[in-house]
This record gives sequence, structure tokens and C-alpha cells, in this order.
Amino acid sequence: MVIGIIDYGMGNLQSVCNALDFIGVKHFTSSDKEILKTANKLILPGVGAFSDAIKRLREKGLDQLLIDMKAEGKPVLGICLGMQLLFDTSTEFGSHTGLGLIKGKIIKLEVENLKIPHMGWNALNIQKRAPLFSGLPEEAYVYFVHSYHLETDEDVVSATTYYGKDIQIAAQQDHIYGLQFHPEKSGDVGLKILENFAFL
Repeated sequence: MVIGIIDYGMGNLQSVCNALDFIGVKHFTSSDKEILKTANKLILPGVGAFSDAIKRLREKGLDQLLIDMKAEGKPVLGICLGMQLLFDTSTEFGSHTGLGLIKGKIIKLEVENLKIPHMGWNALNIQKRAPLFSGLPEEAYVYFVHSYHLETDEDVVSATTYYGKDIQIAAQQDHIYGLQFHPEKSGDVGLKILENFAFL
């Protein structure tokens, strides 16, 4: 079992690699869709603007790779901006079309009297424990850095958090998973989540 980490020039790949090394999971990083096809699973990390990210994915043909992965039933995990790209649309600096792997839209985080971006540790309110959140403690905290978040009415939300209001911060549909927070920066809880993904 080998995980491919998608390198499209927007994401802290090293921290993801370090976390996978720590839990003993084989992995590689590539921007080549033919090489990434050889992986059993893919991780799509990301930091930055949605419009730049989706443009880079399309330029490299990585959007079609991810669509094909879903069709083939191979697991994909989107992290932070990588999660947001999995959905239909984003309103970040305009209106942009995402990958459409899960139904939903990405909207600006608006809360009164709290700092944006939302940065720091918050509790996971788990809605669907299996498979990514299996084995986590009842009170699990994870690390966030974001200014936009998911909004969907579909039965795909696997976790929320409270930051001035309830925010949808994790989703899953079939073998496609998204996490708004950074598991690779979330201590033992994050490592357990990555381990759960690795050994699905």
C-alpha cells in the first residue's frame, strides 16, 4: 500500500510526509499524473487561494486524475484547501468551479467578534465516526488555519466544530474524504486520522 501526495505547488508537503513517515506509511510526492496513478490512495494538500489551486490542477491534468480515482473507488483525502477543491464551487475572490467530487459549496467564514482567519485548536464534533475518526477520544482537538468553509445540505458531513457558530469541517462520500483542519499538525489525534486513512 502506497499513498501518493499530489504536488501542484500549493501546500506544505513536508509536514504531511513527516506525519506519514512517523506512522510508518509508504508514500511518494509527485506532480505527474501518470506516476500518481500508481498509488493506491492519494492525498491532496493545499494552502492558498482556491482559484490558483484549481487552475494549477487543471493545467497538469490532475483534476481528471482525481475524477478517475473516484470512479475507480480509490480513496482520496483532501486537506485544508485540498478539501475545499473537492466540492462544486467556491466564493473565494469571485465564483469558481471546483472538482465536484462531493456536493457542496465553499463560502467565507463570517462570525462576530472572532478573528478571521480561524487559527488554532478546536474540538471535533464527530457526526460519522467511521472510518477516519474511529478510535479517537471523545474529546478530540485539531488544528485549523482557514477563512472559508464548507456549506452543504447533503448527508456527507462527518464532523463540525464551533467557532462562533457550527461549521462543517469534515466530509466523506464513498471513498472521497475532506478535512478542513490539518491532521499532520494535530498531534496524536491527527496521526490517528492519517493512520485510519492509510489502512482503510
